[in-house]
Amino acid sequence: AIFAAVNLLLFYSSSTFWTWTLLVFALAVYGASYRSMSAMAKPTFTPDGALLDGGIDLNMEQGMAEHLKDVILLTAIVQVVSTISMYFWYLWLLAPTRAIYLLWVNFLGPWFTAETPTANEEVNDKKQRRQERRQMKRF
Repeated sequence: AIFAAVNLLLFYSSSTFWTWTLLVFALAVYGASYRSMSAMAKPTFTPDGALLDGGIDLNMEQGMAEHLKDVILLTAIVQVVSTISMYFWYLWLLAPTRAIYLLWVNFLGPWFTAETPTANEEVNDKKQRRQERRQMKRF
């Protein structure tokens, strides 16, 4: 609302195509985040009316709802700060950067750096032989 009030009402004569485009982008981000969060928190009921699933807790840490709240906050902050300069919209590039980081840390990194199963079997065989030798020496 602040972005729209300042840029579109006070500076209407200097509003460009990008001002309107970025406003529509922010509204799309808000709408998509809200729809996703409301779908996650929606309870499901059995046909007789008993509660089957209460939905996801939106305050849960490290959940998708936390990331959606971060996107909403980032968009709101960028909108307010961009009333000073339109270059502050580049801060929104932090969202895909964080998404790529989380994708690497949680999925791609462990997958690429995982050891091959044959190497683990050889190491386990060697450890087993060493333990057998130690037991033989004790007796």
